[in-house]
Amino acid sequence: MARIGRRDFLRAAGAGLAGAALASRALAEGGAPGGGMQPRGAGAAQPPAAPGPGRYVLVAFAGGVRSRETIGAPANIPNLMAIAGEGVVMPSVKTANLGHYGAALAICTGCGDARGIRENARGDNPTLFEYARKQLGLPPEEVWLSAADGAQTVNFSHSLHPDYGAPYGANLIGSDGLFNAEFRDVVNSLGKPRVPGEEESRLVDRLSRAMDRGRLDAAEDRRFAADPEHARRMQKFILGELTGGTANITGPGAGDAKAIRVAANILRVFRPRLIGIVLGNADVAHGSYNAYVDVIRRNDAELGLLWKAVRDDPALRDDTTIFVLPEIGRDSNLNQRNGLDHGDGSEDLQRVACIAAGPRIAKGRVHDRMVDAVDVAPTIAALMGVRTPEAKGKPIRAILTA
Repeated sequence: MARIGRRDFLRAAGAGLAGAALASRALAEGGAPGGGMQPRGAGAAQPPAAPGPGRYVLVAFAGGVRSRETIGAPANIPNLMAIAGEGVVMPSVKTANLGHYGAALAICTGCGDARGIRENARGDNPTLFEYARKQLGLPPEEVWLSAADGAQTVNFSHSLHPDYGAPYGANLIGSDGLFNAEFRDVVNSLGKPRVPGEEESRLVDRLSRAMDRGRLDAAEDRRFAADPEHARRMQKFILGELTGGTANITGPGAGDAKAIRVAANILRVFRPRLIGIVLGNADVAHGSYNAYVDVIRRNDAELGLLWKAVRDDPALRDDTTIFVLPEIGRDSNLNQRNGLDHGDGSEDLQRVACIAAGPRIAKGRVHDRMVDAVDVAPTIAALMGVRTPEAKGKPIRAILTA
């Protein structure tokens, strides 16, 4: 495998390709895992970064996405390439063909667990969301999951593990659930909503504080009754969604685009400690290669907007870390429908790329030693100061700064 120099990586990043093009070139040359550029001080694993109060975004770029169409074709994902230029690209991430649901769930749990295409049962292993909420004592508004709609999406929020489960699950929002067009039309029929300005917000807050608490005392959800500030933030989030165009997104990849847009607004309003985004529209590849590439490009554009929102927010930009990776790849060759399936056992199917960036992620690095998709959740957990006792994966220490 060709050696990839750090200077070349940074030069490519400055050109908007963020070094992942160099990683894909090395992959194309057929090198085996374990070669290529070594971290500084190669040979000794770096100690984990000291846990801090940071915020974390985990994106399962699911639906089956090959590296050929991502780091192998950086023009498809200029925004992810820019993010990679700020951090690390890992071009050799091993995945197991556990089905879309099982493989995406493995990213969240750190455990491989085969699941049928239509299986709709929660996993037995705790998710990263459950570990974080239980061990850090986080309230629901600090841990979220935004997912493209589907019967299985509700299962990503928490597991059936007897020591974890629903009390520690993530707040789940389906991309076409609360913020669908029908709900938008109902609200619009009562008058076009708009997000209030700063002065209006101040007056609304004063009015809310002066309201009779008697009605709130009877509320079933005591968290809202006890925390009017949380209720006001939820009101602001709903207004932002309805006026921000999320309900109007249509076309190929609309579910994924909505899931990313909703997550960006959750970050803006709630600034949670942890948010997961589970995509899935790339599976259109079974019937159309071109539509699959369109979904990749659209998702890249939405992730670029999300990361820009993080970078533009003083409360987020210095302590937010993002990980993005597919759950599995796709077959090497097109099928009879000019699409791509996922069953040939090839490297295109079983090896994907992960991009990570954040304050405690190494800068401008290609880490081309083989890692496993189940290592991602334990890595984020280690950064958060959380243990993952049931996970099979291990933290990827080499990409962390000391």
